[in-house]
Amino acid sequence: MQLRDALDDYKRNAGDDRLFAGERRTVTGRFTGGDGRLVHVDPDGGLRDFGYPLTGGSGLSRSRFGLAVHGDVTWFEASRSRQRYVDDTPLVETVHETDRATVRRYDLTVGDAHLTRATVDPAPDAGLDADDFVLVAYAAFAPDGRDERVGQLRYDDAVEVYHADEHDFLASATGLADLRGQLPPTFPEVLDDAPMDLPRDRGAARYEEERLSGEVVIEAPFEGGTTTVGTLLTDGSETPCEEARGRLSTLFAELDSPEALADAAADTVPTVSASTPERESVVADLRVLSLLSAESGLRIAGPDFDPHYQHSGGYGYTWFRDDAEIATFLLESDDRLGLGLDDWHARSAEMYVETQRPDGSWPHRVWPRNGALAPGWANARIEDGPDVDYQADQTGSVIAFLARARGAGVDVDELDRTLVDALASLDSTLADDGRPVVCQNAWEDSGGRFTHTAATFLEAYGALARHGDGLVDDADRFGGDPAAHARRRAREVYDALDDLWVPDRGRYALRETVHGDLDDRIDSATLALASAHRAYDALGDDGRVGNDESPGAGGVDDERLDRLVSHVDRVVDGLTRETDAVSGLFRYEGDGWRRGDQPVEKVWTVSTAWGAHACGELSALLAARDDPRAERFAERARDLLGIVSPDGPLCEPTGYLPEQFFDDGTPDSATPLGWPHAIRLATVGLLDAHDLLAVEPVPADD
Repeated sequence: MQLRDALDDYKRNAGDDRLFAGERRTVTGRFTGGDGRLVHVDPDGGLRDFGYPLTGGSGLSRSRFGLAVHGDVTWFEASRSRQRYVDDTPLVETVHETDRATVRRYDLTVGDAHLTRATVDPAPDAGLDADDFVLVAYAAFAPDGRDERVGQLRYDDAVEVYHADEHDFLASATGLADLRGQLPPTFPEVLDDAPMDLPRDRGAARYEEERLSGEVVIEAPFEGGTTTVGTLLTDGSETPCEEARGRLSTLFAELDSPEALADAAADTVPTVSASTPERESVVADLRVLSLLSAESGLRIAGPDFDPHYQHSGGYGYTWFRDDAEIATFLLESDDRLGLGLDDWHARSAEMYVETQRPDGSWPHRVWPRNGALAPGWANARIEDGPDVDYQADQTGSVIAFLARARGAGVDVDELDRTLVDALASLDSTLADDGRPVVCQNAWEDSGGRFTHTAATFLEAYGALARHGDGLVDDADRFGGDPAAHARRRAREVYDALDDLWVPDRGRYALRETVHGDLDDRIDSATLALASAHRAYDALGDDGRVGNDESPGAGGVDDERLDRLVSHVDRVVDGLTRETDAVSGLFRYEGDGWRRGDQPVEKVWTVSTAWGAHACGELSALLAARDDPRAERFAERARDLLGIVSPDGPLCEPTGYLPEQFFDDGTPDSATPLGWPHAIRLATVGLLDAHDLLAVEPVPADD
């Protein structure tokens, strides 16, 4: 998103009660991608690239499509359009209605190329043939992230826009009936109070604006009622112009029908069996996680709707907490649902090995395309600062995944060495009292000694103890047996959690503050205690190791189990928000982020999905002991899962889970957000594995 675009949005939306001015929102529309670029298709048909973190290509900063006949242009409108995904694929179909014709278009990203195939059907009373129309496309490119010092090269069948390294191509399968350029908004236009309606005509255009600009308007004629427009992002030093134009021509020829586009799209997402439980939800989750993934296997948290950091710290990066949690959920889901994600697990493990710091930890944020350090604010371990500016739970989350991946047979170079070094790093942030040191929290908005961080440590130590047989420490830091050391550490953390129990509130505190006081607010992140205790319980108290579905008895004692039951009950009850338009859990008591004019906390999909998963984990833990409370938590898990499921109030018609919702039902922030999609997927697998997804109806009396 260029600054001119952000300022234009600011003019349009400053003062809005539900919109944060200066952002590029994706709460409507659908993404296509999964094999390179990530392109958003707005309901009005406009395209915009969001894939810079995934590929390094900036591409389209904005665009607009319309239909022209005899020089009269009608721009497509969201209010007169409808949109869907084709089958299980990331192929987007949008139908635009105009007074003169209906246009049905298909949008698909294939690697670094994007195709828009359109067919036109004249209105019966229009008195026009299909080939009387032309498809008009306005496209503003920002090669190398620049919208100035940009130039064009023009050919018979294409236009090339370039700055230095990145060269972006625009072409049509039916040729270019017209092509013109224009400069971006001028300084007076940017400073004017009124927003701009682009593209615009210039009566007295300067001659150079046709060439010194990333903005073009083309007209693509329909032939037989069909035309295809394509864009391609390239590295000019690696892809000569003739090769780029040839690739687009090949794609035009090969993907010349909706069926061919659908077949190509199907190759970018895993195939989901017809018998998979909650199949619509599973398909949507895998599609989203595929869209957000780079070729490396690392994922962005979500599409970066706020790249100028006006209302957030950005989303188009890989956080090792989020990414490793997603990787763990995918590993568990694959095991339970048979999704065939072996390549996904291996790529994640390889990148975690590659990006580990010399001290055994992982940095705050990296670029997913190559694992290079990205802008962040929690890099104390790189800066040699105090751990308060470090998020220790990230390293714990990576350990938990890598240990489980090792147990599942994922075999990548240096995995064992990485785990042993990570264990030493985790130890360095564990205080003598058995709890993590002062650091930043999962929500990245405060410091202290957090219950969630302790839960992450418990799960990491437990997973490594269970799956660490045969690990060797060349530095002899763990008495020759890292797995046994991890088991002892797990017990220390387990015991130390008692320090965070708040008896009069019947639950665990959010944190111990830097001043040593207990902050006893309710925090949805503390729901991580459920899965952490289940991981610990799998070890057993006598050294025996059980398995995921039938953990060794005795690891979690009766008093702790009662506390877990009380804690999960009170967290879910205390964070539940229900209005006429929305239902779910908010993040924590006193959360003031992105409220706008809303006086109370907003509902979060992550928190709601986390609640569902925690209730499912606790139900499984109770069921292993034949505890009758298991069914009550299974019911709570189903209810919360329903809220984030495709027909639930927190799931958009696109199948996407936005990060947040206002109480009036308005979605906000990163959309789709990968983390809740992974939790939703894992919860389906967890409940299905324990036959808890559905309840058999009670037969009616005769």
